[in-house]
Amino acid sequence: MSELLPLLETLVADARAGRPVALCTVVRTRGSTPQCPGASMLVRSNMQTLGTLGGGCVEAEVRKRAFALLRENRSGLLDFLLNHDYGWDDGLICGGRMYVAVAPLAQKTPEPASRGDESVSPPTPLSLHDCEQALEHARRFEPAWIPIRVETDRGVEEYRLHLEVPPTLLIAGAGHVGQALAKLAAELDFRVVVIDDRADLLTRERFGPRIECVAGDIAATLAGWPIDRSTYVVIVTRGHQHDHAALDAVIRRDAAYIGMIGSRRKGRMILRDLEQAGVSRERIEAVRTPIGLDIGAVTVPEIAVSIAAELVQRRRQRAPKLIEGPLRVGAG
Repeated sequence: MSELLPLLETLVADARAGRPVALCTVVRTRGSTPQCPGASMLVRSNMQTLGTLGGGCVEAEVRKRAFALLRENRSGLLDFLLNHDYGWDDGLICGGRMYVAVAPLAQKTPEPASRGDESVSPPTPLSLHDCEQALEHARRFEPAWIPIRVETDRGVEEYRLHLEVPPTLLIAGAGHVGQALAKLAAELDFRVVVIDDRADLLTRERFGPRIECVAGDIAATLAGWPIDRSTYVVIVTRGHQHDHAALDAVIRRDAAYIGMIGSRRKGRMILRDLEQAGVSRERIEAVRTPIGLDIGAVTVPEIAVSIAAELVQRRRQRAPKLIEGPLRVGAG
């Protein structure tokens, strides 16, 4: 799941327990910076932190200033110029600029203030309800975002912090390579589903609780699975015929990535058969086989690393937009 998920879970748990907590988020950058907009860190009531804004002096300064704001239950927008003041001792002289929003979590919405005949609710930096709703959506692998409101010298501004929806990785084959890749991909924030017709291989002992295992005919299961541009398919079955059937089930679908393990000769044979069966040249050329980046992998863990690296490479060709704003809310 999104890297923000454990931060959000801790933030909600602290708020429910009555412990003050503040979310610190990079909302804007200019030039070279150690983190991109969306990077977040929690500052808790005992001054412990969770997450990172890039480390070094900036992170230490954010922690100190955020704790001071947290004690006063105030929000703020911190401005850091990454020059000698914030990088000399740790090599982070990037020359860029980072703006970090510090938003303490409000457990209750403040009472609305009266303005003529209207009741106007003052903006809260961060609400428990919004965080709980976002957490619920994220756990269902649905799009989620959190509104963050901060006081600035120009008034109160709102940003929207999006939780990245993990792409789905379908692994056809629960053998040694499929097992190793599944565990690695789960750590890389993929939603991992392993499909095999050998139910005895699809155990919690082999794959753990984070990986979904589906027992059934591999090709039929793939054919019935919802596949779109956020779906990655890796075919690592136990033989040529199973690979052929699995690829035939997905090659006409609009997946983000389709890869098949095996030699170049095997790949050419299967792709030639599918082209003769009417699969377009464009679809044929989109299949990655042999699968994985060429790192000279020999062992099962090395092969899994090479495949995972290729998945990350494809995924990060398009960077997610994690921050929207600033959106003006009102006068400070």
